[in-house]
Amino acid sequence: MKFLIIDAYSEKSRAALNEAGMSYAWELYAGMVKRVLPAAEYTVFHPSDEGAEFPGKQYLKQFDGVLWTGADLTIYHTHIPSIKAQIDLAENVFEVGVPSYGSCWGIQMAAVAAGGEVLANTKGREMGIGRKILLTEEGRNHPMMKGKPFVFDAFESHYDIVVKPPEGTVVLAENEFSGIQAMSVTHKKGIFWSVQYHPEYNLHEMSRLTVVREKVLIEGGFFESPEALKKHVDRWELLHSHPERSDLRWQLGIDEDILNIEVRQQEFTNWVSALVLPYSKEKELR
Repeated sequence: MKFLIIDAYSEKSRAALNEAGMSYAWELYAGMVKRVLPAAEYTVFHPSDEGAEFPGKQYLKQFDGVLWTGADLTIYHTHIPSIKAQIDLAENVFEVGVPSYGSCWGIQMAAVAAGGEVLANTKGREMGIGRKILLTEEGRNHPMMKGKPFVFDAFESHYDIVVKPPEGTVVLAENEFSGIQAMSVTHKKGIFWSVQYHPEYNLHEMSRLTVVREKVLIEGGFFESPEALKKHVDRWELLHSHPERSDLRWQLGIDEDILNIEVRQQEFTNWVSALVLPYSKEKELR
């Protein structure tokens, strides 16, 4: 099994994340792959790096799945060559038919590459833990959400949202703050399962990302001061180290949908079972 992991953070952004103690986005996705398929191989591509050589259709055909991590980019800034090239890449994946999966930047890429629209959320940034994500009627019966609670919380860090899903979309989950939180897009030969939230994160990674985003979070009114942010982050880190602490769970409003990796990453596991394995088997028989 071979996967292409597309990490669109620039070299500068990756360095900032790493300096704050956060894993690289591609590492978090590699972790999800290895948890489900320990023997799988993966190739990492950084499309925002200077001189990045974008893969063509023939190259894409070797993979059993394409994965899109989160990113600190704005997808409707198509005047930036690397962003337009990434959208073209996603269109090529649809044309080739390799199954795709992505979070945050991934759901926005799925929408735009198939003809939908993404804009800034008029309510502002959704950050930390997205609350009361509700499976739609279609989501309750969709293979991507098999085994997922009907209502759950998830890690979030985004400003943009899908405002117009493309044709061939099934909206699977929503919440009041951001609207579409999960969807399946069938376009040309391909299927792209995607979520706005971050199943690949845990409390430690979310804490480190909060530190990286300190300036915008304080300016946005999430925290009154750097000291308040640090206090919040420290409690998240403590719960990450001691998930049995029922007092912290209650105080922070955090349950198994956040702490249990199998629940948190159920969508990815389902993607592998429902799309990747059948696609790989079919490819072998060609």
